[in-house]
Amino acid sequence: MKHILLAAMASAAIGVTTMAAFAADTVSAADRTFIAAVSQGGMFEVAAGQAGAKLGMTQDIRDQGATEAHDHALVGAKLKDIAAAAGVSFPDTLNTQFQQELDALTSLSGRAFDTRYLSDMKAIHAKDGAAFAQEAKTGTDPKLRAFAAETHRIVLRHIGELDAVGP
Repeated sequence: MKHILLAAMASAAIGVTTMAAFAADTVSAADRTFIAAVSQGGMFEVAAGQAGAKLGMTQDIRDQGATEAHDHALVGAKLKDIAAAAGVSFPDTLNTQFQQELDALTSLSGRAFDTRYLSDMKAIHAKDGAAFAQEAKTGTDPKLRAFAAETHRIVLRHIGELDAVGP
């Protein structure tokens, strides 16, 4: 009986591994590129938002930073789940480029921090917003397309908030 149970468990594990491998094979290169790009941008937005909430000179920057950190943490978790279900790896840390940008941002204080924060956040939202819009239109994975369309609306809202905070 014990051997039968172990054999069944091993078979199930092989089936799950095979299903994940099959799912990974069905994700297009463009979808993989999308996941890689926006996962980095999202992690940067969380970290920069946390910095904004802590280091912002004005209440507007602190509030906007808290919103960024909260919203993009939720978005990142959702993307990570979708990627895992598709068998696509998801990074756990910022790449060198984004880490350097975060280090440069967090080395500032006062008005210089606020100015750089707004500039960096507007730039990443424009870049990722375009990626979400494109994925929503042309992505091959239905879950990623739906995720991209939903998240694009969040990014547009953030762009409006950033524009309202300052130049």
